[in-house]
Amino acid sequence: MPTFDLYAMEPEEPLRQVPASGAARFTWEYDDGRDRLLALYQKGKDKQWDGQKRIDWKLEVDPYDPLGTPDEAMSLYGTRHWAKLTEKDKGELRKHYASWQFSQFLHGEQGAMICAARIVESVPDLDAKFYSATQTMDEARHAEIYGRFLHEKIGMLYPINDNLQSLLDDTLRDARWDMPYLGMQVLIEGLALAAFGMIRDTTDKPLPKQILAYVMQDEARHVAFGRMALRDYYKQLSDAELREREEFVIEGCYLMRDRLRGVEVLENFGIPKAEAEEYSEQSEFLTLFRKLLFSRIVPCVKDIGLWGKRLQQAYVDMGVLEMGDASLDLLMSEDEEIAEKLDAERFAAEEQARVAEVTGAIDAGRAAD
Repeated sequence: MPTFDLYAMEPEEPLRQVPASGAARFTWEYDDGRDRLLALYQKGKDKQWDGQKRIDWKLEVDPYDPLGTPDEAMSLYGTRHWAKLTEKDKGELRKHYASWQFSQFLHGEQGAMICAARIVESVPDLDAKFYSATQTMDEARHAEIYGRFLHEKIGMLYPINDNLQSLLDDTLRDARWDMPYLGMQVLIEGLALAAFGMIRDTTDKPLPKQILAYVMQDEARHVAFGRMALRDYYKQLSDAELREREEFVIEGCYLMRDRLRGVEVLENFGIPKAEAEEYSEQSEFLTLFRKLLFSRIVPCVKDIGLWGKRLQQAYVDMGVLEMGDASLDLLMSEDEEIAEKLDAERFAAEEQARVAEVTGAIDAGRAAD
């Protein structure tokens, strides 16, 4: 079925064009590179995988409860509207929320694919071009997987959130070669990683858990790449240039905190926008969720050298400054381990099933004799 037939809301435009500026950069130095980035490039090659084969698409998904979302996690819970909902209505609401979340993941991954391709084009160093080429493939795989999950398992999509689109547009329009790193690798992917991790760690549904764990294994490398490249480059910038990038980070963080709340879902259920925004703002679950969304961004921003007073004050206002002391390396290591553990459990179960099948065939043969 064509995607446009599955949208819960009509996208504003069937094809969005973002005018891009900036130079394509060639380098003629082919034998010089940073060992850390080249090692990451090798890991990127070694860790390529096929989303059609690694993920068990035979697993069933209830489209009306695809993530096992508790009532308390929905922003309508406890409002005057909640008591009027039937069980069927609540199932529809869960379906719409999951569709909205995974649709933003899907659109974000397409944006990440385009940004990674831009990095290949614009970054001046060959080692970074090499790694970005592997990331472009990773992001294509992620978009493929999220698209399949939405089409085949949920059966509904939402258009890209206006504010996510705005941040993507700003990232792509900027002529400076480091801005796709900063906008995508640090802000958008950092936000996505935190959201992926919260769902991965709370859902009891095996298929979305698999998808999120395997995608996060890739994303751990992507964030490491952005940190390496930007940390090296930002050491060379003037205070004024660093302040410009900090302003971009501040604006992007406020935009994501205040505007990525799924208000479109409630509007689809007939609730006026102002009222929907109020419910989203007052929801205890969403308040915690929005705060935890910065668990990957704040330590990364600090690590790459953007830590001026105004940026720190913005994080104080958001209540997330203390997250700057978190260990990104530990978080990324845990992401790797969770994906590998899922693989090991699945392979063990498949091996056990094969052993049982062979044993059964042998027993059947003996009985026939």
